[in-house]
Amino acid sequence: MTLAPTRMMGTEALAVRPGRPLGGTVRVDGSKNAALPLLAAAACLRRSVQVANVPDSADVQLLLGLLQRCGYRVACPVAEAGAAIVTPHPVDAGEPDLADAVRIRASYYLVAPLLAARGEAALPWPGGCQIGDRGMEVHFTVYEMFGDTVTVDDSGYRVRAGSRRDMVMLTLPFRSRGASIAAVLRAVAAGSRLELGNPNLSPETTGVLDALRTAGWSAEVSAEKITLAPPPGGPAGTVAFTVPGDKIEAGTLACAIAASSGDGRIEGVHGPDLKALAELLDWVGIPLTVAPDALTLHPARTVSGRPMQALSSLTPGGLDADFEPALMALALSLPGTHLFADAINPGRHSNLLGQLARLGAKIEEITPTQCRLTGPQRLTGQSVTATDIRTGSALLVAALNARGTTTVGGLDQLRRGHADLPAKLRLLGADITEVAR
Repeated sequence: MTLAPTRMMGTEALAVRPGRPLGGTVRVDGSKNAALPLLAAAACLRRSVQVANVPDSADVQLLLGLLQRCGYRVACPVAEAGAAIVTPHPVDAGEPDLADAVRIRASYYLVAPLLAARGEAALPWPGGCQIGDRGMEVHFTVYEMFGDTVTVDDSGYRVRAGSRRDMVMLTLPFRSRGASIAAVLRAVAAGSRLELGNPNLSPETTGVLDALRTAGWSAEVSAEKITLAPPPGGPAGTVAFTVPGDKIEAGTLACAIAASSGDGRIEGVHGPDLKALAELLDWVGIPLTVAPDALTLHPARTVSGRPMQALSSLTPGGLDADFEPALMALALSLPGTHLFADAINPGRHSNLLGQLARLGAKIEEITPTQCRLTGPQRLTGQSVTATDIRTGSALLVAALNARGTTTVGGLDQLRRGHADLPAKLRLLGADITEVAR
């Protein structure tokens, strides 16, 4: 039977102890990474949009509040858990206070909704996870191609909408997910046609395009470009979006099950979004089945001893960088010498490796973005801190194989991306308790 987890409430730290192999069935929440751009797209449409499966993670809830300040009415029907209705609303003349947008790494998704509602967007520099600077130069190029004016200072940046352009054509210097979605959102806010070369084609990007199609937009996608056009008759009627299940949460749960030599089923996720992760798990000898809406890990695992190479990539079908930390924690329990690389978030390894070292992990840092380790390794429970969302989830995976008790703090970071990941692990049998640190 599948149970719904209860939400973390005000917990300061978690005590994690090793135990029996994990097993059972669990359902993931909606994806934070997908929900943020979908909610921004809903606002840009200038019509009422109902968004289902909205996760109760801190970043998403903060964005909903920020949209209200930007000039949108946001309703969350009591009868429909996880639903939000975003509707345009007359705005005050004054500039909204968006200082706490600094808490979201993807706060730039607010630019297009602000331009649609006010013609001007003033935001602080992105914050959130401290995993390297969030480069905005490509984003600013996107806005300038739409005729917008961008000014910057130490506190943040301001974008002023220019005259509407019927057609915008640009090619990105690399396949940036944030810049690709920013271009799509800006086109929706302007009601312009867009031809975007060298786009990012991650599920988060194509998910926004799929949602826009339900609103009447034409969206054609190839490996070389995205072509987007508004509905010929303009906006009309109510639209419904659905946030997909969290592929990163599913991947983290899969790594936890595998690290404990367990078996289980993870539901509520689009199976094809896990293809790159599943191929890595299969390579190292972890039997699994990917279904259209679930991932199942099977018992009787025969570890291959083959080296894992978890190399993050922005190319279509590449490994999402957010999978890498949990895979590294899993690799500590697997024989072989394993290689990891994340050039997309250049500061993440400096967070993750130091915390894993506190548990006794021996990981060689080849460069600031590449490292390798040889497993299996014996870990010992210690006090560690979730310095960013994915470091926090990786520490939970590693702690399940550490001798003694591991105390994981910094849960405010974990809550930013997950409503309650520890409760899902408990449903699978993990020994995790809430403690005062």
